[in-house]
Amino acid sequence: MTGERAPRRRGPGRPRQDEAEGGPGTQERIRLAAREVFAERGYDKTSVRGIAKVAGVDPALVHHYFGSKDDLFAAAIEMSMEPALVVPAVIGEGPDGIGERLARYFLGVWENPVTRAPLLAVIRSALTHEAAAKVLRGLVLRRVLERVAADLDVPDPTFRAELAASHMVGIAILRYVLRVEPLASADPEDIVALVAPTLQRYLTED
Repeated sequence: MTGERAPRRRGPGRPRQDEAEGGPGTQERIRLAAREVFAERGYDKTSVRGIAKVAGVDPALVHHYFGSKDDLFAAAIEMSMEPALVVPAVIGEGPDGIGERLARYFLGVWENPVTRAPLLAVIRSALTHEAAAKVLRGLVLRRVLERVAADLDVPDPTFRAELAASHMVGIAILRYVLRVEPLASADPEDIVALVAPTLQRYLTED
């Protein structure tokens, strides 16, 4: 019919105008839904469509804000680790006590049931899926430990960060995934007391 404009078609991943106006609140809802679904189903059994359903949005909106499933996985896990907040907190007081602060942060994330569930998903998935392993490397190593080590200006910061990562990820696997005793039921403060000096040596000693 003349005089009427046909509705504009959206390109792939482009949200409707009303969806785009959801803004940061919508993005946060998607991230929370992604964290919940990844924690419940694991990486391989989770789909963007399933996350969109839980978040109550169109799947195209998920792609618009977060891109691929891998990117969304990284965003969901980052909510648990919060590297932008933890790095300044760990290094802010200088090298003295950095091993204890790092150990306390790492165990604190794992001891919290809300943040533990998605991290369990990423650890388990990383053993069989390269995409999940990439997320784990990116967050634990590059986003946290390498930045901490580089700020301390010590020799071989990448190697030192990898040693620290291997120590903490190993503890996470034995304590929270495999639940090996007596580590699985040990008091977190006892673990911090034993682990902190080793992390301190990795990150500060020449």
